Amino acid sequence: MITIGSRGDVQPIVALGMGLRDAGYSVRIVTLDSFKDMVLDNGLDFWPVRGDAQQIVQEMMVRHGANTNFLQMYKGVMRSFGGIVDDYIEAFSNEALQDSDAILSQLPGNFFGYDMAEALGVPYIALSVIPQERTAAYPIALLPNRFSPGRWWNRLSYGIATQLAWRPFYGPINRFRGQLGLMKTPFLWGNTRKDVPVLQGFSEHVVPTEAEWGERVRTTGYWVLDEPEWEPSPELTQFLEAGSPPIYIGFGSMPVPDPRQTTQLILKALAESKQRTVLSAGWARLGREELPEHIFLLDYAPHSWLFPKMGGIVHHGGTGTTGAALRSGVPSVVIPFTVDQPFWSERSRALGVGPAPIPFQKLTATKLAKTIRQLLKDESMRKNAVQLCDRMAAEDGVGKAVGIIQDMLNKANK
Repeated sequence: MITIGSRGDVQPIVALGMGLRDAGYSVRIVTLDSFKDMVLDNGLDFWPVRGDAQQIVQEMMVRHGANTNFLQMYKGVMRSFGGIVDDYIEAFSNEALQDSDAILSQLPGNFFGYDMAEALGVPYIALSVIPQERTAAYPIALLPNRFSPGRWWNRLSYGIATQLAWRPFYGPINRFRGQLGLMKTPFLWGNTRKDVPVLQGFSEHVVPTEAEWGERVRTTGYWVLDEPEWEPSPELTQFLEAGSPPIYIGFGSMPVPDPRQTTQLILKALAESKQRTVLSAGWARLGREELPEHIFLLDYAPHSWLFPKMGGIVHHGGTGTTGAALRSGVPSVVIPFTVDQPFWSERSRALGVGPAPIPFQKLTATKLAKTIRQLLKDESMRKNAVQLCDRMAAEDGVGKAVGIIQDMLNKANK
């Protein structure tokens, strides 16, 4: 199983890997060095790709900042993740991986995983925690600018985004294919890979299944990593029990240009209401200065445990955090930074579980304070959030995905 990215990209794959392990498979996760402990602590084999996830994201955001301009976002992503392409090739070329009986992979590891599977003659399944399959219903989620002139553009956006993403990998992939003894792949990526089976690790109640996807694309529900051994600190428990449900504010793996300034903006927004708040430090390094007693600085807590205890949730819109917020039954608002986050903010608003998003580059204390008040007072949002939570409660994303994978592999081996 190949997964390259931030925690929100890797953690669902680890959850799915655990499900496959429990079904009797031997599972090896190929990912960045940063996630070695996560993989090993959950009883899976680990194979490293050199690189630090936080450093890669930090570099991307420092160069181009929180940006919903597609070209700027594209440059940042391609330079950051494309910059470690030699490390991908080094990891995937190792003979230790040549004993794989099947390869499951998500972007950008998809590029290399497909080629490895072709060389080994084993089944290949693409994994995705972000909608990437062509549809006329909406433009590709990886375009942060959600403007759409119509269905024709929606479908076209997938082809454009695919070719742009393929461009910096074309040379290295063909070099890799040469090492594997394979023919060069076409310059226009996708012509030979359009029949690949795809598993989508999110809920069809959040992103409806499109008829045009057919049987090749299956949406299973979120792949959630349970952390039964995690326990809250006495300080966190005491804070949660000391009053009304607090709101959560955190930006996950998104760094910010000035942590102190962003913290002050949040404190200013909360000053009037004295609203009890759990402030997550995250990769933004928020809350390093002295905080009022009604604000608790959080290092880490599983979202699945924490979010249902909140009165409202303010987050950056990463796919994993969005899924946890939607499953919590609590209203939430997205402060999108870049890439797919505007897509998830759009879905949250469309589902009626939160107010209009505030892009980070447009965030002010006044806007944040107004949005927090709306989160806490809008009863229709609260009702919608509970109803959505109830609909998603019956989903077993990992279990469904494991069943589909077992069926695919059994058919392939006949």
